[in-house]
Amino acid sequence: MRATVIHAPHDIRVEEVPDPAVQQPTDVVVRVLRACICGSDLWAYRGVAARVPGQRIGHEFLGIVEEAGSGVRGFAAGDLVVAPFVWSDGTCGQCSEGLTTSCPQGGFWGSVGSDGGQGEAVRVPFADGTLVRLPADAASDDHLLTALLALSDVMGTGHHAAIGAGVRPGSTVAVVGDGAVGLCGVLAARRLGAERIIALGRHQARTDIARTFGATDIVAVRGDEAVAAVRELTGGQGAHAVIEAVGTEQSMATAVAVTRDGGAIGYVGVPHGSGTGLDLSDMFNRNITLRGGVAPVRTYIPELLADVLDGTIDPSPVFDRTVALDEVPDGYRAMDERTALKVLVK
Repeated sequence: MRATVIHAPHDIRVEEVPDPAVQQPTDVVVRVLRACICGSDLWAYRGVAARVPGQRIGHEFLGIVEEAGSGVRGFAAGDLVVAPFVWSDGTCGQCSEGLTTSCPQGGFWGSVGSDGGQGEAVRVPFADGTLVRLPADAASDDHLLTALLALSDVMGTGHHAAIGAGVRPGSTVAVVGDGAVGLCGVLAARRLGAERIIALGRHQARTDIARTFGATDIVAVRGDEAVAAVRELTGGQGAHAVIEAVGTEQSMATAVAVTRDGGAIGYVGVPHGSGTGLDLSDMFNRNITLRGGVAPVRTYIPELLADVLDGTIDPSPVFDRTVALDEVPDGYRAMDERTALKVLVK
């Protein structure tokens, strides 16, 4: 089959690789219908995150089960499924508590020795604990498939940030980051009942999506200017809940500075750079809470799936470019150059 591999920074290729096969009784093989490129994939692409030459890449996909191992109870050939970006056994203590990303037997798609999502098929370990079945008729609905793909990562990650930030009905929320996760954080905050949502972003195409998703205010500056603007919009108080969806020192410093005393930050931006920008003494003095991390998307998919299916939320606008599998390298270049927000792979 064909799959995307990374050989070196800025060297993404689509190559012939061995077909996946059931190796354990709990495995299934999924034929991929939709995949996409994540902002976090760019850290490997840019050389910030190390990869072994020839390693697979991509962690967001949905597709149809082609083969199921003898120990799989919940899925059969022909089922339409979506995969969270981490596989998990679904039975350990961490999974039982909802923290599927800490499953001792879990792992990330594209890790050494595993299939990546940006390929024609994927071997899925622990299928019963990992996959979520989708309605069969969604396979023929292109728009719905695109919305459902967002459940594999960005919608669940935005939701995780909103939960960590303590978004509640009537609250004021600030969202730092105008990438796909930040935009899904806006959508998640609206879903949780936020009254005011301030989106920080300087790219109009993205802030237009933020408004569609429920942002009431846009702050199109950075750094100290952004902090001053959010403070002015909130009568000097700051936001009750802040979503940090970038992961840089500056973005975290901005998040702390725009948080209201007694408020909380939900952080899901993959950390990169020399530091986090955290001033613990400032956070201590102002009673600011910090919660977040790797989103246990598998835990969130069922409730978010219901809202996608009934039309309550539609995260599909975060996908603004579509490529075929052979064009994935072009998709990486487009996202790296910020001419695409999030690339869908058909």
